[in-house]
Amino acid sequence: MNTENNISSNIDQNHDRAYQEMMKLFENENFFTRMKRMVNGFGQPKDSGEYKFAKLQLQRLSCPFFAIILPLIAVLFLLSIETKHEVKTTIKAVQLMKDIDVEIEEIPETPKEKVEFELPDTDFDGPVSDISTPNLSDVSTPNVYSPKPSKMDTVANIASPITMVGVLPSRNPGNRGSALNRFGGSAAGEASVMRALRWLKSKQNENGSWGDKNQTAMTGLAILTYLAHGETPSLECEEFGETVQKGIKWLTSNVKENGMFNQLDGNYYAQLIGAYALSEAYAMTRVPAVKIAAEKTIRRIIEGQQASGGFDYKLNPNSNRNDLSYSGWATQAIKAAHLAELDIKKTLADGTEIDLLHQAYEKCIRGIRENAIAGSAENGFSYTPSTRSHVGLTGVGALCLQLLGDSKATEVKNALKYLDDCTFSFDDWGNQPYNKGDNPSPIYYWYYITQAKFHAGGERWKQWNAVFSKELIAKQNVINGAIADAKGNMRDIGYWQSPSENESFRGGGEALWKDIMDTCLCTLQLEVYYRYLPSFQTPAITDSKVVEVDDDEVTITF
Repeated sequence: MNTENNISSNIDQNHDRAYQEMMKLFENENFFTRMKRMVNGFGQPKDSGEYKFAKLQLQRLSCPFFAIILPLIAVLFLLSIETKHEVKTTIKAVQLMKDIDVEIEEIPETPKEKVEFELPDTDFDGPVSDISTPNLSDVSTPNVYSPKPSKMDTVANIASPITMVGVLPSRNPGNRGSALNRFGGSAAGEASVMRALRWLKSKQNENGSWGDKNQTAMTGLAILTYLAHGETPSLECEEFGETVQKGIKWLTSNVKENGMFNQLDGNYYAQLIGAYALSEAYAMTRVPAVKIAAEKTIRRIIEGQQASGGFDYKLNPNSNRNDLSYSGWATQAIKAAHLAELDIKKTLADGTEIDLLHQAYEKCIRGIRENAIAGSAENGFSYTPSTRSHVGLTGVGALCLQLLGDSKATEVKNALKYLDDCTFSFDDWGNQPYNKGDNPSPIYYWYYITQAKFHAGGERWKQWNAVFSKELIAKQNVINGAIADAKGNMRDIGYWQSPSENESFRGGGEALWKDIMDTCLCTLQLEVYYRYLPSFQTPAITDSKVVEVDDDEVTITF
């Protein structure tokens, strides 16, 4: 009986305890009280209500931890990770385009004559004695005929498409025929140019240079001759593309860090001609390596410019001697660099940036005008300011001012008037108004005079063009069937030699480099129609101040 009473009493006590523990679940306890009970509960037996309460509270508290705190920790962890990405840069060639201001002229309904011209090749390989010059009565008449329109393609080795702009668009194969028609060129003259380009190709050295001596100057002249014809390392220049590429590569690889070429002549004419060629090469190819080399060489020329704006042998900036022949090549180089938009600047200590190329360009105008002869019947340009010798260099002064945008200057007008009496004849080369026993270089003088008259335009150009082109075509030394063209057809080649045996460039002797020079200078004259737009179609510049300098005697030697 007592045992049954004890069992009943225990059951009642368990029921009371369970009831009390259950009721505690509904008590409104604060957070800290519940936390205290949870901690104490884990110390109680596992079958006790306190332990079960502690376990339940732990489960309730874990929910916000996993729902909020843990994701937050994960986000903070991800944000703390430093990421690195490998960026691959792809350099692609771009096509450079500029707005071109074109002067619109009236076009007659029926042109008197149209020259039929095929590009980039010509089938004319006949004897030079059969060559006739076209009627030039409408030489200034625009002709929209453009045979075989063609674009410039990617440059070999370094792809760089280029659309020639500014004053170079006529060199494009698709525009060359139109320029020939417009300014009085002929298919016969272009055939003579093609023979010369093929002759030069046959004389190129294995390393890409030209000449048995003075390779830098000869290579520069040859490259200028090809570029004037629109020949570049382009896929479309099948016949001469590789020739031009090798020549440009040779020039580029021979530029030292200080901007000087490895191989120079005694007076550094080669520095000027080589820089001239590289600047034009970059303008027509936009190859970065050519730009770097061109900027180095032009910077060196600018460093050698005198305060007066002129230049002297070995790029001496302190000689106080303004050599017009030397300045002529330096000016042409700076003009080409300007067209190519080379970046030649200097930053001063205060952060001010000076555009050295633009500064040199403006100084060139003053330097060239310094050699103008005033107050005499000649009214031309002299070799140095205080001497009036070698007035044949009048063409140098006139052309340089025309290229620099000063074509309407009084000095240019006087010079062109003086050159009206000049003639172009291999048989009578000494009969010139400036010939006073000091004219050993007729081809050199004609190179400048032809360009000066072309940039002047009008009747002066018509009359000169009617004579000079016919004479050059007739006097070319032609070798029949000497070289294969791009299609494998055998073609004639041709070259020129000066009529003056004592020409200073020839030195009274025979050498390959002398023939290369004469041939390049003659070819550049026959390419004048499309090499640059004539300066009478370009804006003139404002007047410039003239600065006094000293002089010296002339020698034009390599």
